Parts: sequence; structure tokens; C-alpha cells
Amino acid sequence: MLLEGSCRCGAVGFSVESRTPCPYMRCYCAICRKTAGGGGYAINIMGEAATLKVRGEPNITVWQAPLAETEEGGAGLSPAQRHFCRTCGSALWLHDPRWSENIYPFASAINTPLPKPPERVHIMLDFAASWVTVPRGKKEVRFARYPEESIFDWHQRHGLYQDS
Repeated sequence: MLLEGSCRCGAVGFSVESRTPCPYMRCYCAICRKTAGGGGYAINIMGEAATLKVRGEPNITVWQAPLAETEEGGAGLSPAQRHFCRTCGSALWLHDPRWSENIYPFASAINTPLPKPPERVHIMLDFAASWVTVPRGKKEVRFARYPEESIFDWHQRHGLYQDS
């Protein structure tokens, strides 16, 4: 599925192919909460890095979060590179060299209509802000940290993986 996205001010636009476009996973870590806002969490999906096309690249800034001792992975800089519009501050996508074949666009930056997930997965709840109420229910799956199931596996299990 071709995903098209942009920042709020229009200085940056991008497109990327995704076989896993369902925005099902909400991350409550302090990094996502503080950089992406919305509800105290961020929602990433996965795209194929080789297909990324960017308009307005000079308007992008990249940030790597310093990790606190209490966060996953310990102290130091996160290897994940978060891309933002330097004009309006919109979170655009994350790229992590550990999984260089993928990028992880923020669902909030995607303009293409996305499929609704049959369930929502809430992750990194050990780091959720005290003011956030995490939904409970049959279709709300919760994890203190990361689940073992990958984005690819989740999409396959739900019949949502899109072959070329």
C-alpha cells in the first residue's frame, strides 16, 4: 500500500510503500509521549525504507533521544533517528539502523486513509504518564515493555499483511 504523508505546514511531504499499514500499536514511552503528543502515546507503522521518497528534505531535522538509566537499553543515545519538520515540529518517521530496511512513519503524519485495527496493542506501559488512562477490554492488549510479536507477525495473524 502506498502511504503518503506530510507535516502540518506542508514544508515536508513523503511517500513510502507499506505491507503493514494498520496503526494498531500505541507506545507510551517517555520519548514517544514527549515528541509525538496525542493521548500520551505515539503510533508507528512500518514502511519499506528503499521506497521512501521525500519532498522538502532541507526542512527535516533528525533527533536521537538520550536514554535514561530506567529506559529500555540503558543510558546513552537511542540509535533510533526521529525525523521532524524543522518548521512546524511535526513528527514524521523514525529510522533505526538496527532494522535499516524499514522506516516507521508516525500514523499521525499519514494522509492516506489507513485501515482500522481489529485490536489495539498498548506497549511500554511501565513508562506511561500518570494522567493517561490506558483502555481496557477484550480488544485492548497491554504490555509493560515490548511484545514478542513483531509488526509483521501481528499483520499476518490478523490477515492484514499486504503482499506486493
